[in-house]
Amino acid sequence: MAEPYYITTAIHYPNGKPHIGHAYEMIAADAIARFQRQAGRDVRFMTGTDEHGLKMAQTARARDLTARQLADEMSAYFSDMARDLNISYDRFIRTSDPDHYAASQAIWKAMEANGDLYLDRYEGWYSVRDEAFYEEKELTEGEGGIKLSPQGTPVEWTAEETWFFRLSKYQQKLLDLYAAQPDFIRPERSRNEIVKFVEGGLVDLSISRTSFDWGVPVPDSPGHVMYVWVDALTNYLTGIGYPDAGSDLAHYWPANLHLIGKDITRFHTVYWPAFLMSAGIALPKQVFAHGFILNRGEKMSKSTGNVVDPMELARLYGVESLRYFLLREVAFGSDGSFSDEAIVTRANADLANSFGNLAQRTLAFIAKNLEGELPGNGRGEAADTELLIAVTQAGHEFREAFENLALGQALEAWMRAVFACNQYIDAQAPWALRKTDPERMHAVLGTLVRAIRDLAIIVLPVIPESAGKILDQLGQDARDHAALDDKGWYEALTASGFRLAPPTGVFPRLELAADPAA
Repeated sequence: MAEPYYITTAIHYPNGKPHIGHAYEMIAADAIARFQRQAGRDVRFMTGTDEHGLKMAQTARARDLTARQLADEMSAYFSDMARDLNISYDRFIRTSDPDHYAASQAIWKAMEANGDLYLDRYEGWYSVRDEAFYEEKELTEGEGGIKLSPQGTPVEWTAEETWFFRLSKYQQKLLDLYAAQPDFIRPERSRNEIVKFVEGGLVDLSISRTSFDWGVPVPDSPGHVMYVWVDALTNYLTGIGYPDAGSDLAHYWPANLHLIGKDITRFHTVYWPAFLMSAGIALPKQVFAHGFILNRGEKMSKSTGNVVDPMELARLYGVESLRYFLLREVAFGSDGSFSDEAIVTRANADLANSFGNLAQRTLAFIAKNLEGELPGNGRGEAADTELLIAVTQAGHEFREAFENLALGQALEAWMRAVFACNQYIDAQAPWALRKTDPERMHAVLGTLVRAIRDLAIIVLPVIPESAGKILDQLGQDARDHAALDDKGWYEALTASGFRLAPPTGVFPRLELAADPAA
């Protein structure tokens, strides 16, 4: 049986339309999921929307809608984006799904059975925008004396009867977890922030609301709905059948990777493991907090008018170019910046001019001069072996970097091999060998076909449609599990009588849009 691999994005809060950060997280998670499938693992990949909470209720009321109507409308934008960005998820979960209500109430009862819930009165500072509580010491003062959270959002004094979770009980257990499993929180910047926060002391957490009713009802406590982060985090269990121990739960849990934005690290690395410890459920193996995507170096906000629709970028420059740019250009785990000019420059340099041109001129030459027949062995030289070794090495480096979530480094390794192939074809000049040394020409072209096929398979998780088209032209399996280690593929394809058709370009050169998105 294949080794399971369970990966999740954070579920996105749909009180507004998707932004580039949502797209980035989905694309990164999708590339990781495709990479793990390619490695032969049994992947479960989940994304979705987090639909409860006061913020959704207020937004719905302002638009004269019910919270359910708003959730249905806005969640559709996220599922449409996932479809259009070619996100290969196994389930798009919504926290308004019936099985999620059952899972959330089950984990509540498990925490209650462990003695970790109690009813009391809450008074303190709450940010509606963050759906988070903050202590006085965490606040700063904004214009007009308004108190602000560490995220810069307004907070308001809240007082109501609520259920509490004994978070303080888990302070030392969490610190022991971080010490025993240094990779539980990545990158190191996020780990250090969380360790410092927990070392500063934890207070019990208010986990129910009575001031609104858009949420999961608290079991046996009329008028109370769960704090949005209790049910939001539980989605990771809902999606694999919790609380049914005989379902996919036993196979896929604990999750291998929760991929999240760095602004919600506390919820995933303090609250979530504490809830799981309380409920007697194994902890996820890793939480990775990626950085923000900035518009020309500036954080996007509606007030500054620089918010960009990711699907407009995809429309202008193509889904594959956007996918490649975000994973190639942004150091994974750090903030990164984008602009229309940067997307066009990177896509043209790496995809159109380098890999695309390499594939197009090689395959077109074979289709025209060999009538599409795959080149024979010809007269090999050391340069051929050296090139194929370089491509193989790039594949090893790519896989190692992807396993370590160094996605940009993986693509740098791939590009070095692409550059090596272009240097090789220029040096060997098969167009000249056609007249002077046809036997050598066959060896050069055969080497290039082998290299192009392997390069397409390596990069398939990142640009699945484009790399898949190249593999299709080569008569190769373009699915996620296309294997680099199939050593006899070329000979088998030659023996089958396969002929290359005149290739079609896969990576058109991009032009800067007259009315750019950014």
